[in-house]
Amino acid sequence: MGVFVFLPLVLPLTALPIARLAETHLHPRSAARLLTAVGVVLAACSTLCLGLLVVVGTAQLPGNPLPDRWSDPEVREAVPYDEVAGKASIGILAIVVAASARTALRHCRFRARAHRTLAGLTSSSEVAVLPDEEPYAYALPGSPGRIMVSTGMVSCLDDRERVALLAHERAHLSGRHHRLLLAVQLAGCANPLLRPLREAVAYSTERWADEEAARATGDRRLTARAVGKAALVSHHAAVPGLAAFAEPGPVPRRVAALLGPTPPARSWPPALTRAGLAALIAAAGTAASTLSALNAAIALFFVLEAATPL
Repeated sequence: MGVFVFLPLVLPLTALPIARLAETHLHPRSAARLLTAVGVVLAACSTLCLGLLVVVGTAQLPGNPLPDRWSDPEVREAVPYDEVAGKASIGILAIVVAASARTALRHCRFRARAHRTLAGLTSSSEVAVLPDEEPYAYALPGSPGRIMVSTGMVSCLDDRERVALLAHERAHLSGRHHRLLLAVQLAGCANPLLRPLREAVAYSTERWADEEAARATGDRRLTARAVGKAALVSHHAAVPGLAAFAEPGPVPRRVAALLGPTPPARSWPPALTRAGLAALIAAAGTAASTLSALNAAIALFFVLEAATPL
């Protein structure tokens, strides 16, 4: 196993350059999916390696339920700096589990509160207009999903801008963006080095919804105006708790992108471009982390199997 057990813990350092390249040069749909997949795999590998270190560290503690032979020198030699790394990983893994549970619980609580609010409305249409002077609009996932819009937001937009806004929020629902955002949030809980992916995926999903709204309305300039106006009036009325649906995001970049040409929809860009480089770096880093984690798991399995008497 050796030092390779630590590799998946540090490989997420590549998340920041990958995120910057992907969100700038890839189609928003491709960027969101790629970055989410990379984050989930890197987080899983990082957590697996922490678990392997916990096994070694726990075996050294007095009174543990593990076989005594698992604390023998030949087992501890499989992990460099086994005493420090093994024991430290116990607390780190506990923090990872607690942070992940807290994030998932906050997400579920917000959805539950929002659905209780909807239960008091007489209308069961896709769009729920809430009597609230604070301007906000967001997509609420569920079965079926609903679009929550306040009367304050409705009064700030004209008819065509409302169509663009609803198309934007509808794209969040149809694209299952809440799943991507929650997955990348949990990945950041598993390894703090993956936190840059959260902002990148949030921006990419907003851009993805912007492009879907522009396609639905057939007017990129109208969509840019609706995005800018909605973000401006809702700047101080962001609704916390549901990933990034209520966050306006980097509005000037989004508006500038909408005023430019439609991004190419190729699923995998040419290798000799910045977009291709981002995809290749992401694939290489993810593959290296996965292979390192599997190598460490298999090596420790055989070491423990040899040390455990029949």
